[in-house]
Amino acid sequence: MKRTEIVAKTEELVTPIIEENHFELVDVEYVREGANWYLRVYADKEGGINIDDCVLISRVLEEKLDAEDFISDAYILEVSSPGLGRPLKKEKDFKRSLGKSVECKLYKAINKQKEFEGILKDFTEDTVTIETEGNELVLDRKDIAMIRLAIDF
Repeated sequence: MKRTEIVAKTEELVTPIIEENHFELVDVEYVREGANWYLRVYADKEGGINIDDCVLISRVLEEKLDAEDFISDAYILEVSSPGLGRPLKKEKDFKRSLGKSVECKLYKAINKQKEFEGILKDFTEDTVTIETEGNELVLDRKDIAMIRLAIDF
């Protein structure tokens, strides 16, 4: 089974768990790091998700994954918060982040620069507009390696 199919099937299994508990599914990823495969589920809720919430999701999802048994590799299941610098992936993430400071990393440089920080001004299905140092920069979404909320300590 392809990685994208594993992610889609996991999303299908975890969505009812997420909805029943009034959480928000932020992302699902299936990645190899070193010798291990990781199936990661990122969830959130108003006020932030806690360890008990993650344990609840993990236990119920683990039962469903074991019953379906569609992942041939050995893997580690992780359920966690998306963190402070959460990535923007879905339309709702971009909507919620309009007017906020974001960090953006590109696959290829623009004027010898691959990383930008600025205010998220607009987005479409194909582009993201950020204001950086008084200039509006319109980026093609397929050129963006990662975009997330900027963390200000």
